[in-house]
Amino acid sequence: MAGIKSLAKDTAIYGLSSIIGRFLNWCLVPLYTQMFPASEYGVVTYVYSAVALALIILTYGMETGFFRFANHERYHDPMEVYSTGLISLGVSSTAFVALMMAFIGPVSSALHAPDHHIYIIMMVITVALDAFTALPFSYLRYAKRPIRFATLRLINIAVNIGLNLFFILICPWLWENAPGWIAWFYDPDFGIGYIFLANLVSSALNMLLLIPELTGFRWRFNPALWREMLAYSAPLLVLGVAGIMNQTLGTLLMPLLYADKAEGITAVGIYGANYKIAIVMVMFIQAFRFAYEPFIFARAKDQGEDRLQSYRDAMRWFLIFAMVIFIGVMYYMDILRHFIAASYFSGLKVVPILMIAELFFGIFFNLSLWYKLTDRTMWGMWLSLLGLAVTVGLNVWLVPLYGYIGCAWAALGCYGVMMVASYVAGRIYYPIGYNVPRLSFYFFSGILAWIIGEVIGMEAHPWLTMLIRTPLLVLYVVMVLRIEHVTLRSLLPGRR
Repeated sequence: MAGIKSLAKDTAIYGLSSIIGRFLNWCLVPLYTQMFPASEYGVVTYVYSAVALALIILTYGMETGFFRFANHERYHDPMEVYSTGLISLGVSSTAFVALMMAFIGPVSSALHAPDHHIYIIMMVITVALDAFTALPFSYLRYAKRPIRFATLRLINIAVNIGLNLFFILICPWLWENAPGWIAWFYDPDFGIGYIFLANLVSSALNMLLLIPELTGFRWRFNPALWREMLAYSAPLLVLGVAGIMNQTLGTLLMPLLYADKAEGITAVGIYGANYKIAIVMVMFIQAFRFAYEPFIFARAKDQGEDRLQSYRDAMRWFLIFAMVIFIGVMYYMDILRHFIAASYFSGLKVVPILMIAELFFGIFFNLSLWYKLTDRTMWGMWLSLLGLAVTVGLNVWLVPLYGYIGCAWAALGCYGVMMVASYVAGRIYYPIGYNVPRLSFYFFSGILAWIIGEVIGMEAHPWLTMLIRTPLLVLYVVMVLRIEHVTLRSLLPGRR
């Protein structure tokens, strides 16, 4: 149980930076949706979807590869593993920038910014910086330094948000009232470009702040180790690409699946803005992922039933917290929806679908330990490709019929299939012995609590509705704690 305590503590610390950061970025959504029409915000959503894909490609599984080989019994010097990975990422990131610069025209057109090459140039450099610094952040997780990890993340977020507020809110006011103060650097026609500029500056600052993690050791490149890391990580690259495509492909395909491309870009903007409400689930899963990967590799060295029990406990508590988050968001939607402009409210119906989809992805990530610990990473690749096939098929079928709502259902179908397939394969190759009936009970009772909350909802009296729903949420939590009371006591300080 000590392992679960450590996992919970690290999840909380990583979650601090993730939740605060995501929440503050989330608070920018009202600004974006008020200051920019859906067609322009759609371009931002589209570019960031492509950025997410590029980042996965440019890190090509090196983070997980580093954890695996830094803990490997055959390699006694983690710093050699770290240095080899850094050199590899440095070379590939530099090559990426050079390649994109050579074809900046076609790339800008493909990203729906043909007249704004500078937008794409800024994001290309940002992606390269983020790909390289991914490994120093992984090193901080490996070294169990979550405080420094969280601090650097929060500084990055604070700078990014501060610059967004300065360029998008303060500068337009100054331009109207005292243009001489900012005329030397501010262009009101640059518009959404300032979103990308803020991201670039914050990523460059991250690089500078990580200098202590890039110095103080001997840089070495071990070709044999590098080839082993690539062999291990290559399937994870395909897994990552397929995984991020599962998240972003609907957004990327949407303009192509609408008869009117401009209407498709507007739909992307509405879908992207409402996805931000579901980001609460994404924040929790991200915090859990930061802590879970080092946890499973460290626990893999243990023997016996305790190791398997720690994995079962992690899955159970993950699902419990995720369901409480889901119910909470849905019960208080009348408040949360005001984080986007009223003109985007038509997309609120995708929020519960996307939250359940993200929950399924979180369960899939929990289940992924079996192929990572047994070095069967090819399975991760095949599972993600299966999900990608489901994503493409459902988007092509559903988006022309139901618009962006079809995109949300495609995400749910994708992650549901991946989750079930991973569980079935894991039972064969690395059986954990999850208590599926109890997990299913927590999930379906949470869904039932949401449905009951919807039935008793009164649109004309939102505050009364939330007041009535709150005891239902408390009842769900109390029910879970009663069922888990033995485990809960063992998690308290001083208990064994």
